[in-house]
Amino acid sequence: MKRAAFYLRVSTLDQHPETQLCDLQQLAQQRGWNVVSQYRDHGISGVRVRRPALDEMLADARRGHFDLLAVWSCDRMARSSRHFLEILDELNHLNIEFVSFREQLDTAGPLGRAVIIIISAIAELERNLIIERVRAGMRRAKLEGIRIGRRPAQFDRDSVLRDRERGHSLSEIAKAHRISRALVSKVLKEAKSASHKGSEPAPPQPEQNRRPERAG
Repeated sequence: MKRAAFYLRVSTLDQHPETQLCDLQQLAQQRGWNVVSQYRDHGISGVRVRRPALDEMLADARRGHFDLLAVWSCDRMARSSRHFLEILDELNHLNIEFVSFREQLDTAGPLGRAVIIIISAIAELERNLIIERVRAGMRRAKLEGIRIGRRPAQFDRDSVLRDRERGHSLSEIAKAHRISRALVSKVLKEAKSASHKGSEPAPPQPEQNRRPERAG
């Protein structure tokens, strides 16, 4: 017996999900599902990507709490096609079946499996397009001389070294200068390496070949 979960959503507080629940319960009885969880979002638009019950449902899906997710309609899950594809693609990777009552979509059937293949391909294409857009933006920024990433921390290196000479710990120095302990350690190592290089004796120069002086 498959462990089924229901996701129910209504957009306004004066609406009730009982109609959705009634149809899904009848469907579960006809197919012999064991309903283990119900997730309900009240008064929340489907345009919103983050929803309390939806987030809880996805977290439980990742933990393997159910084998099948049923909704009354696909638009109860998401209004955005992109968001809907992302959810369906994740459920597919988690080996969780998806059933929509109104659209009669069942990913366990032949048509449903074909839909999943198409959805997975579209989701992969979308991910690749996003990656390519990010790379193109980084290339353009580099050509325009725009720095990418966090700016380097501004601090007084000489002051850091003086604090270390006074016996302050790495944590105390980091807190005083508002930098990370790792950065303090890096500054000290660089200073130590530079001092070693400066104290090394110069390598001996090769003696020039001289002709022996002739006796006068």
